[in-house]
Amino acid sequence: MASQDIPGHIHKTLEDPLPGSPDPPEQLQSSETTTNCKQAQSTTSLPPGLEYLRQLDQIIIHQQVELLQVILGTETCSKYEIKNHMGQRVYFAVEENGCFDRNFCSPLRSFTIRITDNTGQEVITVNRPLRCNSCWFPCYLQELEIQSPPGTTVGYVIQKWDPFLPKFTIRNESNEDVLKIIGPYATCGCLGDVDFEVKSLNETSTIGKISKYWSGFVNNIFTNTANFGIQVPVDLDVKIKAVMIGACFLIDLMFFENSLDGL
Repeated sequence: MASQDIPGHIHKTLEDPLPGSPDPPEQLQSSETTTNCKQAQSTTSLPPGLEYLRQLDQIIIHQQVELLQVILGTETCSKYEIKNHMGQRVYFAVEENGCFDRNFCSPLRSFTIRITDNTGQEVITVNRPLRCNSCWFPCYLQELEIQSPPGTTVGYVIQKWDPFLPKFTIRNESNEDVLKIIGPYATCGCLGDVDFEVKSLNETSTIGKISKYWSGFVNNIFTNTANFGIQVPVDLDVKIKAVMIGACFLIDLMFFENSLDGL
């Protein structure tokens, strides 16, 4: 699917450079010294590579079109661009798994997704084991482990059993419940966006959403590549923002892989 503008962007000026981008001009560095000093203490505890997520309240995930997959109809390793609200690439994600998993277990396949910054440094690792994917089996449901840096767990995405609605729990590095994600009764997006709401643990308030953006009939007939948007509070813990990115990948594979937006 060709890249396109995503609706609902919030236009604002970015104060920090993209991760891996060249250093700012000398005349700007001196004016930013005070700001950087104030932020130093709060950023030292952040996982390396996640500092840029501190200023984002909207994250766009665009799956790249694989020409071989379009021509031959075979499953290839998925690749994603992770962008800010202005369309600038922040991270790049590549799925790793075996050919058997991709072609015979999809969309249940196990995988490892490695997310790198613009310098090629791996900053987030998403691990998905092979598990069940049915509302009729309340045990052994889907889960993800998100690491940042690789080898250090920062959170989990756990599917919760429900006979009608897609439900997930977001957990922190201590395996404590933090947020919930609740999807719609039907995930068909042939006529519009599909929203998975991010809610508080008691489900009384909605603080954000993960959206599958509708991109038009023609694009979806020829490819099943995806455009997703994540909207969360800007002051949300960056570790939880990284977990939300992992949740977006899981939602894509569970509800939109090998389909025309869920049909």
